[in-house]
Amino acid sequence: MSEDNPPSTSGSANKGWIEKIVQSFTGEPKNKEELFEVITDAEQREVINPQTRAMIEGVMEVSEMRVREIMIPRAQMRTIDIEQTVEQFLPILLDSAHSRFPVINEDKDHIEGILLAKDLLKYAFAPEIKFELKNILRPAVIVPESKRVDVLLKEFQQKRYHMAIVVDEYGGVSGLVTIEDILELIVGEIEDKHDVEEDENEGIRPLNKYTFSVKALTSLEDFNKFFETKFDEEEADTIGGIVLKAFGHMPERDEKVTINNIKFKVTNSDKRRLLQLKVTLPETEA
Repeated sequence: MSEDNPPSTSGSANKGWIEKIVQSFTGEPKNKEELFEVITDAEQREVINPQTRAMIEGVMEVSEMRVREIMIPRAQMRTIDIEQTVEQFLPILLDSAHSRFPVINEDKDHIEGILLAKDLLKYAFAPEIKFELKNILRPAVIVPESKRVDVLLKEFQQKRYHMAIVVDEYGGVSGLVTIEDILELIVGEIEDKHDVEEDENEGIRPLNKYTFSVKALTSLEDFNKFFETKFDEEEADTIGGIVLKAFGHMPERDEKVTINNIKFKVTNSDKRRLLQLKVTLPETEA
């Protein structure tokens, strides 16, 4: 059906949500903030549903983001050494349940290629074939930290690859990014069966004895259980909600707040929500 010539008998019922948004404009938005207001108004008037509004806003935000803002940091990269045997790196594959792994030589600044777990299957059923890791590696795609996320998404789609290694201005590896990381910014977190069965503390990662990296969406119940704290679960569902309330505004990256002697630092956020926090406990004996 052509949007230029919609059938006159169907009325607004058959009009796409984009057309409905356009018709809901009382005046052309002059900036991004006004456009957000129009989209919110369209949702309140039931021209679009909440999921559509969130996706539109996600697309708009992605268009302004850089890869450095969404990449998996170098320290969190699960890698395989080119010299490892199958017996040595297989536990890494099974533990992470990922499908792609950077293969390094000596350290993470020397990426030899990408291992796809599925490429190991033929060796499992044909043990007579000599296995050499270097012979089955896929080329590693390298992108700079400053690359625009929407441009990278288009490249992912056009060139049909799913992972890229991120480098800083000096050529050192600073992290990696996947197509799933970008899509989650638009459609929300993508969960599979493995995600559901992961440990409840998966969103809490120790950095040292007193410091932890914590996802803002970690449930308050899990946070209290892990840290033996007593934050009121009536106030918020997530630790991010507690932190946001303490700030009293949407904080930017590196802003800090102390709640009940626990220091919270925002390490990743966007204009709508907190994403990642650094939690520092009081340095007292357990």
